[in-house]
Parts: sequence; structure tokens; C-alpha cells
Amino acid sequence: MFDRIIAIGGPTGSGKSSLAMELARRTGGEIVSCDSMQIYKGLDVGTAKPAKEDTEAVRHWLIDIKEPCERYSVADYVEDARNAISDINGRGLPAIVCGGTGLYMSSLLSGIEFPEASSRDDELRLRLTSFIDMFGTDTFLRKIASADPAYAEKLKPNDVKRIVRAMEIIESGSTPSEQIAASKGEGYPDAVKILVSCSSREALYKRIEDRCDAMMQDGIVDEARYVYDNRGSFATASAAIGYKEFFGFFEGRNSLEECLSELKKATRHYAKRQLTWFRREKDFTALFSDTTDTEKIADQAIGLADRSISI
Repeated sequence: MFDRIIAIGGPTGSGKSSLAMELARRTGGEIVSCDSMQIYKGLDVGTAKPAKEDTEAVRHWLIDIKEPCERYSVADYVEDARNAISDINGRGLPAIVCGGTGLYMSSLLSGIEFPEASSRDDELRLRLTSFIDMFGTDTFLRKIASADPAYAEKLKPNDVKRIVRAMEIIESGSTPSEQIAASKGEGYPDAVKILVSCSSREALYKRIEDRCDAMMQDGIVDEARYVYDNRGSFATASAAIGYKEFFGFFEGRNSLEECLSELKKATRHYAKRQLTWFRREKDFTALFSDTTDTEKIADQAIGLADRSISI
């Protein structure tokens, strides 16, 4: 059965959420969030969660499903998103997957199975990480090159997480290349894929600056304080853009103005990385949202979706 999906990706501040809402209104569809931070309860301003009126008007999935202290992986996301899509499509509605976490979206759409998720060995990971802390990555890089030369070529000496994961796989009797080949499922090849951005970097950066200023008015400092006070257990949130930039203020090292400036800078850099990610993905059609009027870009998106989805 055809899985009816419209996937909307792009950088922060580009207008993805507005487009998703407009498409949901026109199609009767429901929105599946593709954001690695919006899953956490109580983190609303820094993650730019949809407004209450939007979630009341259109059902949103995978928002506020975890406490900030809970671990949540890309494998968890793919499983949860598949279940959401199955539910939505099973009721005859299109699923609108919307967000800027490129790894989540590409893993979902390409059908990656993540067989390693059930074989995690925390003791082995700690041992491997401790070895790198003491002796560096050279020894492991040589072992990986011997077992899996093709994968080793993709690694750099500072890719600690990937090196550790590669060693875990090798210790289990397989190789990273074998697991990657085995992990490819069917995915959603018929999804309509849309990249939302601005026609110029200056326009995108202006939106980002305006958003950051609005976040200050909406209480980002209080929310960042909540994360800072719980940084020992909020591992993901305490490293996230939108929160860590204010830690210097709480520690007396920076003014609020300096923290806001750092937030804007970090968000611009993140948006640039997001654009790079989505531009190298296959089959994404770029649409530009340089005005606040979402109807025009929605018309373009509907034109793309009409080819494969009955509206």
C-alpha cells in the first residue's frame, strides 16, 4: 500500500512549520515532528515548539513524549515515526513529516533498520572510550582499517563516537560496512520531499536573528536556567543550541547581550549545516519562503504532492 507522506526539511527559521500547518489544513493530514529536541517535555521556547493553537487545530506527533533526562536515539525516532505514519495513513490521511533534524529524516525515509540498537554493550563502550582517553584513536583506526578498509577511509582521528561504534561492531564479529548494507530497508521512496529555505543567506539570517530576539521575550533565559540547573541529568538538552549559550551568564562570565549574540551566531552556523545536509539528500525539491505569506509556497508544495497524493 502506498504510504502517503510529505516530508518537509530545511534550516531553522525557514518557515517549515508554517508550511506544514498550511498543508495539513488543506489536506486534512497530520504532522509528524522530525526534531530531536521537541520530543522533550518542558523545553518549549528553545526548541521552537508549535503554538498551542496549532497543536489544537492539527494533530502533532512526537512532541513532548520524553522527559529531558531520558535517552532517545535516532533508532527510537525511526520506530516511533513509522508507527505514527502507519496510524495516520491507516485512517486515509497524509502524514506530513516536518523538521530540521536531517539524520532523523534521512534515516526514516531511507528505511534504515538499526540492527545495532538491540546489541548495545555499555561496559564495552566504556572500556573502548577509556582506552581512547588514555592512548588516542590511532590504535583503533589501524584495527578498523584492517577489518574494514572501506569504512576506515571515512573516519578522521577526531571521530571518536564513530570510531568507538566501529570497534563495538568489530568486537561483535561483524564490520560497519556489513551492518550498513544489512540496515537498508524499503523506507518511503514515494514520499514527496520538500526543502524549505530562503533565496538568500541574508534573508535566512535575518529570520534567525528575529527568532532569537523573540525567544528572549518568550522566556528563553528561564528555560535555559532550568536546563543549567539540571545539566547533570539533561545530557542532550545541556549541549543543545538555545540553552548552552546562556551558561556563561549563569556562571557570571558573560552578559545577557553576549549570550544572545552567541545564540544568534550558533544558530546561523547550525542553519548552514542543516542546509548542507538537506541539499545533499536525493529528490528534495527546493521551495523558497521569503515572505510571511505561506499560501504561495503551499500552492507550489501542493503541486508537487498532487502528483502522488489524492487531495
